[in-house]
Amino acid sequence: MVGAETLIVPLLQAFCWFDDGLQSYLQSKGWSHVTRPQSMVMANVAIGVRKPSDIARNMGISRQAAHTTINQMVAMGMLELRQDKDDRRSKIVAVSGDGLAMRRDADQVMEALIAELRRRIGARNVENLMRAFSADWGEPVTDWPDARASLADVGDPG
Repeated sequence: MVGAETLIVPLLQAFCWFDDGLQSYLQSKGWSHVTRPQSMVMANVAIGVRKPSDIARNMGISRQAAHTTINQMVAMGMLELRQDKDDRRSKIVAVSGDGLAMRRDADQVMEALIAELRRRIGARNVENLMRAFSADWGEPVTDWPDARASLADVGDPG
């Protein structure tokens, strides 16, 4: 059985493995260095998160830190800030033309990294990972039993 202390670490290591490969490839193609927070912003935008406050919430950082990172990416030509059509007081994040070109390169390297991962750990393991991470996990667990009670029975099917 996988314990809590052993699941989150390999999840983070897997993210870093992909991100390091992505960054290495993008730099080899002549793109500017992208920090891990910038990668995480781009990942949020790729899944449709457009408001800087929502990006900050997803990343677990302050709105100010998110704005700093987004502004760096605007200066690099990766992103644009546009007027939010639903709220004239707000801006939304959009991928710029250069950002789209970078994303095409990123999509190519992600396919190559997945192929390499299949070679290293086996196609079945990669497919199982993809199936598990694509499953609907539901909302995060936020309703905890009394702090004095044991968590041993939380999530135990029987």
